[in-house]
Amino acid sequence: MVMPSESLTPMIPSIVVMGVSGTGKTTFGSALAAEMVMVFVDGDDLHPPANVAKMSAGIPLEDLDRIPWLEAVGAVLSSGGTVVACSALKRKYRDALRGFAPSVRFVHLRGMPSLIASRASSRIGHFMPPALVQSQLDTLELPEPDENVLELDIAAPVVDLVRMAASGLRNDHGSARQGLNVRG
Repeated sequence: MVMPSESLTPMIPSIVVMGVSGTGKTTFGSALAAEMVMVFVDGDDLHPPANVAKMSAGIPLEDLDRIPWLEAVGAVLSSGGTVVACSALKRKYRDALRGFAPSVRFVHLRGMPSLIASRASSRIGHFMPPALVQSQLDTLELPEPDENVLELDIAAPVVDLVRMAASGLRNDHGSARQGLNVRG
């Protein structure tokens, strides 16, 4: 018997849309959240003021700078049913987020550095200067196969990326692999 509070479909766990600055995490993440009927949170909004000031000055964040930010992101993820845009550049950052929400899924937006740089340069009013994109590319640790991360090439239209990601995520554990590069 299904109780009124139970769902007939399994709950999609929280999702982290990861990648370097300029890959379109906010645009994609908000569209994915709408498609999946989930809440969207931009991880940039969770940075402490000191981090924003540092990045605004063109200074890359260090691991210690990221700790309070990752804790804030983790707290949001632990509530479930949320899509969060968060760079999650290193394996240890992704593992820390998994500590808050063990069933979290990751979608990695990746692309050619020239496309990412072009997108970052065309953004208006963002605290992250385009000059820091290279430091993020240098910091990025590509997801390992055991991380079960959906990887999407940002050269495709956002609507297509959302459709592919939603299909893969709804089928859980990357079982819908057509059009996706799934590590895991």
